[in-house]
Amino acid sequence: MGAWVAYLRSDAALTRELNARLVADHGLTSNDYEVLLHLSHAPERAMRRVDLAQGVVLTASGITRLLDGLERAGYVEKGSCSSDARVTYAVLTEAGLDKLREAADSHLDAVRELFSGRFDDDELETLARLLGRLGGGSDGGTCEPPS
Repeated sequence: MGAWVAYLRSDAALTRELNARLVADHGLTSNDYEVLLHLSHAPERAMRRVDLAQGVVLTASGITRLLDGLERAGYVEKGSCSSDARVTYAVLTEAGLDKLREAADSHLDAVRELFSGRFDDDELETLARLLGRLGGGSDGGTCEPPS
């Protein structure tokens, strides 16, 4: 149980600190950043809203609320599907890509400071492998926006 408690506490502390820094420095939450990042790597910078919700582990109502805020900020816009009117897309705008790029350096610096900088390369590989057993792990993606 000690490992479980340590995992829960470290996850909560890291998430809270990374989120606080993103909000203070860029006006984005960690979820905002993750959504912008997913969209930046998607073909045509667009994803079906339901697929985006799965990718960032949010409910349908959670992704709707999050995207509403990003739309108001001008970072995301709604797209439609020509073959199925029931399907809507989230589309990353140029302003959204610019915001993501603006936030990326300081966010990744914070990740290195608070997480990866505390382990050597072998430990990071082991940790990734061990956490991968829990499922919901990496899709092989990156934490950085495209150049």
